[in-house]
Amino acid sequence: MKYRKWDSKTKAKIVLESLQNKMLLSGLCNRHQITQNTYYNWLKKFETKSHKVFESLKESKKEQRLKDENKNLKRIIAELSIELKKTELELEGEYP
Repeated sequence: MKYRKWDSKTKAKIVLESLQNKMLLSGLCNRHQITQNTYYNWLKKFETKSHKVFESLKESKKEQRLKDENKNLKRIIAELSIELKKTELELEGEYP
C-alpha cells in the first residue's frame, strides 16, 4: 500500500464506521487501503482524545474570560502610566 496522508476528519469517519460494526475490519481496511495496524493506531488516539470534543466550550469561555481580564489589566496599566507621567511632569514644573 502506498503512503498517504490522511486528514483528521477522514480518520474519524473510518474509526466511527468500524465502531458501528457495519463490516469486518479487514474489509474496511481493504476498502480504504489502510493497514490494520494503522487503524488500531487511529482507534487508540480516538479513544484517548475523543473526550476533548466536549471540553472545548469550557476552554473557550475560560480563554475569553482571561482575554477580557488581560485587556482590562492592560487598560489599567496604561491609565496608571499616564497618571504617573503627569505627576512626574508636575513635580518637575513642566506640566501646567
